[in-house]
Amino acid sequence: MSAPIVLGIETSCDETAVGIVRGRTLLANVIASSVEEHARFGGVVPEIASRAHLEAMQPTIEKALTDSKLSLKDIDAVAVTAGPGLVGALLVGVSAATGLALGLDKPIYAVNHLAAHISVDFLTHDKPLDPTIALLVSGGHSSLLQVEDITSSIIKLGATMDDAAGEAFDKIARVMKLGFPGGPAIDLLAQSGDAQAIDFPRGLTTSNDWQTRPFDFSFSGVKTAVARYLEATPDYAKANVAASFQEAIVDVLLLKSVAACKATGIDSLVIAGGVAANSRLRALATQRCDKAGIRLRIPSPGLCTDNGAMVAALGSLMVAANRAPSPIAFDADSSLPVGVISLS
Repeated sequence: MSAPIVLGIETSCDETAVGIVRGRTLLANVIASSVEEHARFGGVVPEIASRAHLEAMQPTIEKALTDSKLSLKDIDAVAVTAGPGLVGALLVGVSAATGLALGLDKPIYAVNHLAAHISVDFLTHDKPLDPTIALLVSGGHSSLLQVEDITSSIIKLGATMDDAAGEAFDKIARVMKLGFPGGPAIDLLAQSGDAQAIDFPRGLTTSNDWQTRPFDFSFSGVKTAVARYLEATPDYAKANVAASFQEAIVDVLLLKSVAACKATGIDSLVIAGGVAANSRLRALATQRCDKAGIRLRIPSPGLCTDNGAMVAALGSLMVAANRAPSPIAFDADSSLPVGVISLS
């Protein structure tokens, strides 16, 4: 039997994304972003995101089918992000996917957005990634996960206690008037700065923290420290601030990730999510994993941000593992726990 063709829909935030895969092969990955509509507000506005999804859904599906040279009758299964995310945005994707599954009489897999980010690795590597430690970093999530089986067993080791890494980037970029989204702007500016110029704090890295919360993150402290530095230093060097702030974030992310690998005895690390596109995170992760003897996998930058390919990939993995599809009627869950990989 040939590999199943799975269409994946992702609408958890401000990207309307549709991906199509055949087994491990990516056939189409189309993204319609509404980020420019949110930029003047300095962040994503849920109502605007939901309306943008409604407008973009049909043309995005059509473009994905065109790119893949397929028609709807070729689709074997549909996958969709059921959560976590903005509930209004999620509902648009869930409604579209449910309609497709009903109309085509095909199974539907309502999958977890966080697990999908990790699953995109499946499209670029032949060997399975299980078990692995996964560092998931984005605008809404910063988590360390132990992945025993991407289709059935993900254990949360730690998570952010306040701001996610991407959220911290956005907030400091707004203070520095760098625009939205803040991560790419800070990354670009930092490349001409000195990462050692300012010693910003590393959250949850005291000896007591390592004893009590070894795999949790906190970025509100460094965010506050940067804001105070900017206020107290009118003639600050923007590039140095960006580089030093970025270094503080990246340093903690990798300290905790390497520690999680050592503590569990798992010698592989997958870094996923929008912040995984950060050039300094990618470079420093390579250095530290090489030194620690850890096998590192990071998706290409284009597959780090929210996309439909990752949802289709997880759907394909669910089919291959003979996991039961989701019921045709299910609710979007804005706070879906990472341990719930698919609704059944």
